[in-house]
Amino acid sequence: MNKELIVRSSSDIVDFALLKDGKLIELHKDDEDNDFAVGDIFIAKIRKVMPGLNAAFVNVGYEKDGFLHYHDLGPQMPSLLKFIKRVSTGKLRDYNLKDFPLEKELDKHGKIANAIKSNQSILVQVVKEPISTKGPRISSELSIAGRYIVLVPFSNRISISQKIESQEEKDRLKRLVKSITPKGFGVIIRTVAEGKKVAELDSDLQTLLGRWTAMCKKLYKAHHPTKVLGEMNKASSILRDIFNDSFSGIIVDDEEMYVQVKDYVQQIAPKKESIVKYHKNGPIFEKYGIERQIKTSFGRTVSMARGAYLVIEHTEALHVVDVNSGNRSNKEKNQEDTALEVNMISAQEIARQLRLRDMGGIIVIDFIDMGKAENRKKLYNYLRDEMKDDKAKHKILPPSKFGLVQITRQRVRPERNIKTKEENPNVLGDEIEAPIKVVDRINQDLQRIFKKDYKKVTLNTHPFIAAFLTKGYPSPRSKWFFEHKKWVKVLPRDAYTYLEYHFFDKDGNKIK
Repeated sequence: MNKELIVRSSSDIVDFALLKDGKLIELHKDDEDNDFAVGDIFIAKIRKVMPGLNAAFVNVGYEKDGFLHYHDLGPQMPSLLKFIKRVSTGKLRDYNLKDFPLEKELDKHGKIANAIKSNQSILVQVVKEPISTKGPRISSELSIAGRYIVLVPFSNRISISQKIESQEEKDRLKRLVKSITPKGFGVIIRTVAEGKKVAELDSDLQTLLGRWTAMCKKLYKAHHPTKVLGEMNKASSILRDIFNDSFSGIIVDDEEMYVQVKDYVQQIAPKKESIVKYHKNGPIFEKYGIERQIKTSFGRTVSMARGAYLVIEHTEALHVVDVNSGNRSNKEKNQEDTALEVNMISAQEIARQLRLRDMGGIIVIDFIDMGKAENRKKLYNYLRDEMKDDKAKHKILPPSKFGLVQITRQRVRPERNIKTKEENPNVLGDEIEAPIKVVDRINQDLQRIFKKDYKKVTLNTHPFIAAFLTKGYPSPRSKWFFEHKKWVKVLPRDAYTYLEYHFFDKDGNKIK
């Protein structure tokens, strides 16, 4: 398994495409105008306490106030409020918390009106970006993420990732981290820390302590609201969270960002520094086939292997995915086997689509009905395995009596929604799928036709699509010839609508 990160930079937006064996699995965007990214920390003021919700609304500078629930205050809230007051007024200049007396922990079943008051200064961290009509979801349980560890101020707990399975390794890491963690701070040990030496962990810890100190220095007489600690640049934060030995390439088309990424990779994995490359010539997303994959992956309909396809609908409350077998037919297998095969293909694509579109909240999938309990279990286990690499927290329920699979997936930002339709040349004011999507369907139909050993195949299609298929080198038609050793005659038909196409055999009979 090879992973590549392709980075495309423009004046104010940077796009990150993560490829797994050449297939697009994640797409991220870093927009300079996004002031409320997950992980950002603000010094803000409580605008209104709502006892009925056991929550408060906090002015963080967004058009809608941030939502802070009592359970997101954190047990050390009284200590944090005392610390903010003393630092903001200049009475405290030592930020290491070693000699800072901690207050009594907050009662987890308490009321928000007894913990905080309106117009009070507070440090909050964005845990969910603004989505639709809602402001950001925030927390006062602060954490600063590094490569190997996460620093938690006003705590004394050492926690460790559940994904590290060896108890011996867990004990070793806990022992090492405990020996280097200063008083007043807790630490969460991340999965990538497995097998690392104390020097690497300490270096990461010192970097995080430096970020904490820099943040505290900004609190003195700070204007409210102000961002006092921003997440590191998107390229570094993505690499921090997903980089591992399976990466075979990081390609960047901006020289300044190339230097930043190279420096960061040199810090976290010096042996992998050589995989960072600078792309100079032409559009980088087209060179690596990403533009095409975006066009064919983000529409309402998603085509898959062997004629099957998904229909994906987004609503305010949930996302709905319908699985269809399409024009697929196989006389050698019964209906149950066909349903299982299509469902397995769909499960793999659905796991990819959830990451690609960053779909969160409630997702309901209508798989093709299967009569056998063992097949339903097989599908459920396969879907769980396919989603193992998904960093977002998620839970999958077994298929219901109606054959529906329900998934809840952590929703921290709006889903990616990329427009894949273009202006319809036949109908003014109408929109239709881009030519790449039409060509993708033609490709799938040809795969099926070539298997039936037709001696001569003619394709009739709209002039625009015909030009797309035959112009340039190598054209899509040339690629068909190199792959299947069969030449397809393409005839433009003015009478056809944009999406219409038909195949004919050597006798002029329509191929269905």
